[in-house]
Amino acid sequence: MKIRKYESEDFQAALEYCLPPQQALYTSMPVEVLKTFQCDIFNQPFVVYADQQLVGWFALYTDGSGNMYTNNKQAILLKSFSIDARFQKRKFALDSLQLLPKLVKEHYKDKSEIILTVHETNHAAISLYRKAGFIHKGENYHGEYGIEMIFHMSL
Repeated sequence: MKIRKYESEDFQAALEYCLPPQQALYTSMPVEVLKTFQCDIFNQPFVVYADQQLVGWFALYTDGSGNMYTNNKQAILLKSFSIDARFQKRKFALDSLQLLPKLVKEHYKDKSEIILTVHETNHAAISLYRKAGFIHKGENYHGEYGIEMIFHMSL
């Protein structure tokens, strides 16, 4: 498995990315993330590849002053994490989350923490993030679509 920053050569695979509607409720599709990135350079998209195929996608929001979930200026925000439906149940999600701390330290040396939010009804994601080492410290954010649990991982 390889995780790297999005490149234009990934665009076609991004267009073909599949998520069932019940999962798409909780995240942004790759094409939506790319539109956001075009308007906000701090929203850096990343791709997860296995055997030459795009299997996963996420973005890291790198501007500490824009992270509304923490006062930690050295925190980085993980957003829009997903695994293509055709590649789920193969440990790609857990494996990529376990590689994330090293990736963040490689690309963003000043960061000391990874933050993410997950909707309180997304039980599969909550379980996954806990397995990967993220901790919910009891903090929640009341978002547009309900309560978002804030998870932390120290680097």
